[in-house]
Amino acid sequence: MQAMIFAAGLGTRLKPLTDTMPKALVRVGGAPLLEHVVRRLIDAGCSRMVVNVHHFADQITDYLDAHNYGVDIHVSDETEQLLDTGGGIKRAASLFDQHQPVLIHNVDILSNVDLAAFYRHSQEAKADAMLLVSRRITQRYLVFDSNMRLVGWTNVDTGEVKSPHAEIRQLHFVSPTEEDSSYYQNNCYLCAFSGIHVLASSAVQAVEAVDAEKFPIMDFYLNNCDRLDIRGELKTDLHLLDVGKLDSLQAAEDFIANSEYRNSKTEN
Repeated sequence: MQAMIFAAGLGTRLKPLTDTMPKALVRVGGAPLLEHVVRRLIDAGCSRMVVNVHHFADQITDYLDAHNYGVDIHVSDETEQLLDTGGGIKRAASLFDQHQPVLIHNVDILSNVDLAAFYRHSQEAKADAMLLVSRRITQRYLVFDSNMRLVGWTNVDTGEVKSPHAEIRQLHFVSPTEEDSSYYQNNCYLCAFSGIHVLASSAVQAVEAVDAEKFPIMDFYLNNCDRLDIRGELKTDLHLLDVGKLDSLQAAEDFIANSEYRNSKTEN
């Protein structure tokens, strides 16, 4: 397995901590967020990682230089310009093994996801990309057809729909409730993105071909879901914590101490 960890963000929601350090090095559960993700990936069988850097980039590179995790870890330098998620993948593409899919993981996400199984499922599906999704209540949803192929995006509060398919753009979706059936509307599934996804080499090559340096990966997915096979994998029991705000730090401590999180690191 190979992976990329998005660690270049400014971490503005974690100020004042991120006034002096990158978000990736904010400590929870006795270790930096970056270390938690690196060790989760190693437990899942990852032997090659790419970490992108921008905000306090030297602190992250110094940290990685000082810690030997026993796997290949490469740094993708975005110090001159933060390239967003799609641009970050494009910049890092030359550091990937072109013969393997790459798992993308945000540095500030803690979850109970079996990363090894998710990566394996993406290979078995032979899709260009696979997005881990859930039935979390939100305002913005990815829209999948009955075969869980990505066909668009919607904001259920504003009614906005984005899709390369004209017939999808004509649909109207409403906010789901806690009942499972409400997530299936207009012969489509509404799912919330987790921030964890896998790109096959075909998708990485398509990202490299984008005529822009800075762009969100979700824009890429939505602009290309009519020609690339982009699938969703639904995890109905997903427990995920976005450690993006100061008030989430205690929740992160509790999450890491939870046996479900610890056990998920060794499941296959």
